[in-house]
Amino acid sequence: MTITFRVRSVTMSVMPSPPHDTLVKLFSYRPQLAVEIMRDFLGVNLPDTPLVRVEKSTFNTRPSDDIEADLVVVLGPPRPPAHAIIVEIQQDKSKEPRQFARYAAALWLMLGCDVSVLVICPSRIVADYYAQPVESGLTGYRLRPWVLGPDSIPAIIDPHEAAAHPELAAMSVMVHGHNRKVVEAFATALADVTDEHAPDYFEYAYSMSAPEIRRLMEEIMKSASTEWPVYSPFAREHFGRGKAEGQAEEAGRSVLLVLAARGFNVPDDIRDRITTCADLAQLETWLARAATTQTLQGLFDEVG
Repeated sequence: MTITFRVRSVTMSVMPSPPHDTLVKLFSYRPQLAVEIMRDFLGVNLPDTPLVRVEKSTFNTRPSDDIEADLVVVLGPPRPPAHAIIVEIQQDKSKEPRQFARYAAALWLMLGCDVSVLVICPSRIVADYYAQPVESGLTGYRLRPWVLGPDSIPAIIDPHEAAAHPELAAMSVMVHGHNRKVVEAFATALADVTDEHAPDYFEYAYSMSAPEIRRLMEEIMKSASTEWPVYSPFAREHFGRGKAEGQAEEAGRSVLLVLAARGFNVPDDIRDRITTCADLAQLETWLARAATTQTLQGLFDEVG
């Protein structure tokens, strides 16, 4: 049986929604967030280690089967790890709770360390449903998922706190965005966030929020002076970053990722040439060549 833990990337019978995918991104970009939520908001005693990573692993038994969790975060060194956290985003009650017990048991067998299941539920009803202990059907094995529901997500109205915890602030907007002070604190905080993913936080909060919260965000953000590279329809209209520019930026990033994956050490002059190119067709040509070129110069050679 082949059992795989990885970030969800396949087509399921029910397609993940934008809020689901956005929450997964929040935890993927900074897996330490799962540790902070469990320690600070849910009171879980976890190993004290600076080593936190997203895990991608496969192990085999029989018969053939696939197990897919939204995200697996591992604390500590690779061998042996100190603890593992399975992060699941649940917006409805469609998943059988016993599946979480299955996830935890399979990951325990694979890694040989203690495993916690953290379930993020924007809905109070869904949070209450998954907060119940899971009777696995196996004598002595009773899983208790840790659930972060709307009642556990604070209404952050202090811009300094929002800047210190931008992922949590984005979730606060999702849950408490009807409170204007929450949105104002979030908007003010974005100017002070220095994290590499700072340009994305507005889009995260925007995509996760209800239409009425989005309208409030737009009203408040219209008065903000910013050049953040954001790509929602609202952001393109008000922040002057067009769709073509966003596509060129993504294409340039893809070229660099392919070169890095193939082991190329890209010097600054070539990196600048790629990242400053606004010609999408040219970037797509470079991206195709990046997959096969034997030299960096071959990326730019014209085919005669």
